[in-house]
Amino acid sequence: MPTSITLSDLSWSTPDGRPLFTDLSLSFGAERAGLVGRNGVGKTTLLKLIAGDQTPQSGTVAVSGRLHVLHQSVQVSPEETVADLFGIRDSLALLGRAEMGEATTEELTLADWTLEARVAAALTRTSLEAEIHTPLLTLSGGQRTRAALAAAIFAEPDFLILDEPTNNLDRDGRQAVIELLAAWRSGAIVVSHDRELLETMDVIIELTTLGATRYGGNWSAYRERKALELAAAEHDLAETQKRVAEVARSAQERAERKARRDSVGRKKAARGDMPRIVAGGLKRRAENTSGDHARLAERRQELAMEDAAAAREKIEVLQPFSVKLPSTGLPANKAVLLIDGVTAGYSQEQPVLRRLSLEITGPERLAVTGPNGSGKTTLLSLVTGALQPFDGSVRAMVRFSMLDQRVSLLDPSLSIRDNFRLLNPDADENACRAALARFMFRADAALQITGSLSGGQMLRAGLACVIGGPHPPSLLILDEPANHLDLDSIAAVEAGLRAYDGALMVVSHDEMFLEAVGITRRFGLVPLTSPESRQERG
Repeated sequence: MPTSITLSDLSWSTPDGRPLFTDLSLSFGAERAGLVGRNGVGKTTLLKLIAGDQTPQSGTVAVSGRLHVLHQSVQVSPEETVADLFGIRDSLALLGRAEMGEATTEELTLADWTLEARVAAALTRTSLEAEIHTPLLTLSGGQRTRAALAAAIFAEPDFLILDEPTNNLDRDGRQAVIELLAAWRSGAIVVSHDRELLETMDVIIELTTLGATRYGGNWSAYRERKALELAAAEHDLAETQKRVAEVARSAQERAERKARRDSVGRKKAARGDMPRIVAGGLKRRAENTSGDHARLAERRQELAMEDAAAAREKIEVLQPFSVKLPSTGLPANKAVLLIDGVTAGYSQEQPVLRRLSLEITGPERLAVTGPNGSGKTTLLSLVTGALQPFDGSVRAMVRFSMLDQRVSLLDPSLSIRDNFRLLNPDADENACRAALARFMFRADAALQITGSLSGGQMLRAGLACVIGGPHPPSLLILDEPANHLDLDSIAAVEAGLRAYDGALMVVSHDEMFLEAVGITRRFGLVPLTSPESRQERG
């Protein structure tokens, strides 16, 4: 029987009763399927239902073939090693007994003498330098993800189930995952916002509150199809707006004709040209006809306005927002940031950065790159003043703001509006509401409590409060802004950053994000344990 996953009439609701899927039917074959959709739409829940970690409230999940699931984060206990991720602890123990001459004849027939070599090959494919007995707690989060991915390769399943596999990985780790999926010839279902990874897919499945839509091809093909849908929606909006204008014009013309007829009738009545009883009858008929026409015109206008609103709403769903922001007024030759010969870290005996120098001038857009452990977060802490250098100097020459992954500059107990007013005390209510509306927080949406927002909404709110105000900072610092955001949120954040005319300093491993926000220069860091550990370079 060919490998397949079939979902039939699947329904699932959250504990508070919010439906995620209703009668969802979907099938997967031996293909690489990218599962995309907004945060909260139920992508991770769908993977759990497929993997059998949760039971559908109605409907069925039928799996033909072996699954291997890679979760977003690898939870470990102190005694676990890389071998436990591979599920080979007992097999390794058997090999150990065999090598010591303690295995029985029956056990020797079960010994897999190629085991260690196959594990090493799987680890190499994910660019992870680790031994089988390496404790998982000694690995970083990104290294654990690579180890779990190697275990998935080792298992040789019919279907790989991957939930955001490139989150928390450095550039090399991301590239290892991308190359693995590009070469994968069995089935795979991948939840991801990583557009480079989605380029390796055979099909994109978009999950929305209305269900699932399948788009043949990779990410680029999906975006082309969505662009056509957007063009069709824009055409529909233009047609509905034209109809609204035509209805309004017809109503105006009827009103003007009636006014002219009424004027003629009043003049005739005043001259006595017709009997009063005839004039009264004509007046009543005219009033009844006029009322019918008015009600018909009003109904036509309501329908046209409803069609226009629906077309406009569809465009807002399909098209990321774009904004016009106040200028920072940053001159092209203005010194923005000066870092001179800095040595820093959390222990003078083992600094993270050594003799590092960097200068940003004018509205440059700088990407800080490097593998995990090279000191990117340490560098940002130095710039913001959260960490002081052991040696050298750091000087920010302009006003700056930093948005980390948690957007911690916002008070989670306050509304978006109140956060904006707190960060922009000289902005009045009208300026506040206009700025938030540019970032799609209109009317009551601006009154949402910040702590209740999704990750994408939180970052968008942070951008609105920081660069949407009347006096945006001349330097904006971002730490992995695209992590944990859905694709619509990433597009919205990119649009906001493209409209910003100040200097940008961005830590990100997402090459497509860096390209979209117009990075003009890169500053590469390497770990001090590397042979290239002199870090005074860009």
